[in-house]
Amino acid sequence: MKTIGKEPHNSGHLGYLKRHVWRELVLRHQRELGEASLAQHHGAFRCVRELALFNQGIDSKLRGCDLVALKVREVCHGDQVASRAVVMQHKTQRLVQFEITPAARDAVGKWIKTAALKSDDYLFPSRIHGSPHLGTRQYARILEGWVEELGLDPAEYGTHSVR
Repeated sequence: MKTIGKEPHNSGHLGYLKRHVWRELVLRHQRELGEASLAQHHGAFRCVRELALFNQGIDSKLRGCDLVALKVREVCHGDQVASRAVVMQHKTQRLVQFEITPAARDAVGKWIKTAALKSDDYLFPSRIHGSPHLGTRQYARILEGWVEELGLDPAEYGTHSVR
């Protein structure tokens, strides 16, 4: 089938096709989030949370809605962060298993201790009382901040880039 004189409506647009986060970018950002200078810039509490969020997002390959809805009990066995976790995806209603790397386990463990989270708490609780956990829009804003801090164009990266 041939179209006459029509260009696709999405020609030249990135749309949902965001560039993937390369391993070099991941390592660079993990180092920068872990440095004391960034902790001073954002506050130590926020830095620990963001490092845990970033590492968990990279390791789990979960959609943003599933990542922010993780509960402490889903990633921990007792007071130890597990090396693997299984969660039900909201969109597909399928169980998905993922590994948690040592760096992510360390970051998540520090976050749980810093925030004094309990087993039934969300791993990334909201500061807004009407919302039980960090929202997907807030996660997107946090990711945009990371991308800007690295001197990259936020239009080229989104929450799906972390997957």
